[in-house]
Amino acid sequence: MAELVRDINEFEYDGLIGGVQPALFTKNVIIASGAGNLARGTVLGQITANKKYQTADSASEDGSQVAKAVLAYPVDATNADVVGTVYWSGSFDREKLIFGGADTAAAHEDALRDVNIILTSAQ
Repeated sequence: MAELVRDINEFEYDGLIGGVQPALFTKNVIIASGAGNLARGTVLGQITANKKYQTADSASEDGSQVAKAVLAYPVDATNADVVGTVYWSGSFDREKLIFGGADTAAAHEDALRDVNIILTSAQ
């Protein structure tokens, strides 16, 4: 489970957050067993049949091909379902996001915009 308290002396800005509008909102979701070891910034889609989440991949056909959220903290869902905290809305640097397969931010930008996740560039 994600750490709720972090040591301010160890904080490193990773560039994932791309701005302050729209506001960042989070919630906890279930990451499906077998999703693997997922890093912060992984874009997730929801499996229609069980409502669990896994890495968004346009080649999937189980509902998870549609991007819905951005993982806020790393999780390991290799062998069991885990609860993960996701960003439900916000602005994110497209270059810092992680997608499944050979997908890029461009493939998921419209779906993310539909759920109030805006992609920016650090240029």
